[in-house]
Amino acid sequence: MLDKSAPQSQLRASGPLASFRIVEFAGIGPGPFACMMLADMGAEVITLDRVGAKKNLKSVAGRGRKVVELDLKDKAAVAQVLDLLGHADALIEGFRPGVMERLGLGPDVVLARNPKLVYGRMTGWGQKGPLAQAAGHDINYISVTGALAAIGPKERPVPPLNLVGDFGGGALYLVVGVLAALLEASKSGNGQVVDAAMCDGAASLMSMFFDMAAAGRWVEGRESNFIDGGAHFYGVYECSCGNFISIGSIEPQFYALLRKHAGLADACFDAQMDRKAWPELKRKLTDIFKSKSRDDWCKIMEGTDICFAPILTMAEATNHPHNIARGIFVERHGVMQPAPAPRFSRTPSAIREAATADIGELTKQWQKS
Repeated sequence: MLDKSAPQSQLRASGPLASFRIVEFAGIGPGPFACMMLADMGAEVITLDRVGAKKNLKSVAGRGRKVVELDLKDKAAVAQVLDLLGHADALIEGFRPGVMERLGLGPDVVLARNPKLVYGRMTGWGQKGPLAQAAGHDINYISVTGALAAIGPKERPVPPLNLVGDFGGGALYLVVGVLAALLEASKSGNGQVVDAAMCDGAASLMSMFFDMAAAGRWVEGRESNFIDGGAHFYGVYECSCGNFISIGSIEPQFYALLRKHAGLADACFDAQMDRKAWPELKRKLTDIFKSKSRDDWCKIMEGTDICFAPILTMAEATNHPHNIARGIFVERHGVMQPAPAPRFSRTPSAIREAATADIGELTKQWQKS
């Protein structure tokens, strides 16, 4: 992580993607998050937004880019975009299938202008399929892939924020796909289309659970398995203060430490992997953890191999000693936000300033270099 006091020239040149240029068509959710990551890693990201759109240059997800206002219904503006794309390494768009083609900026047109370009497409349902043109959100994409049905208490599924579809199954798979295509293009000289769909990514994230189900180690039904809240040794518990802690003592040696530090001497706790015993053991452990405050349990368990952590709010997380020591959160423009991740030893990522820009000037700069 670069120091906040580092010169702006150093910040602009930092990151493993410092020599790459990416054109982003403004959107919401996973596309901007993916471009935030690419910008943090040093890529020059130009965001094309509609004229008059509300802009927040201090936005966390919008950090590190130059923003250009354009009317893409204007043929002259489309011609300018094509000129810019002629000198770009990648394009990222998150419209419904067919929109870019109707604008005259579909893959066939753009790749004819710049054959080495990587064309990243972010959608919920994908470019093809019976639902491709339907509206949807994260909750819908994770619903049809088996992910949402497995999350939550027995009574009903619980949306895991929009982490699984939008950001995990969407943005991160788009980033991986674009980077893989850029790597391949550097050898072959040919670009390609990256079709990143949130339903594809959410399904991919479920790979381990499909594997365990096939092996008979995972059963359908929430709170029925060892890491879905069913087991007493892997879950969330309320403390006397009303705050919560998390326990993940799966391995026998970690479970032994849990028993030692929580005082679980009762022989009934010997049946760690007996599913039939889990409900009763969970009730017993619930009462035990409610006997002390979260701070008390932190003093007893934090830093041990129990696999323990206090459950913190976002505000609390920014003040946790481990997070402070690693610089996991940083403040920019009065906004506390996660720092760039992952970390690079030789070409560190950095948060750069966002700004408005002129597409004509950008094109001239790109043509010269």
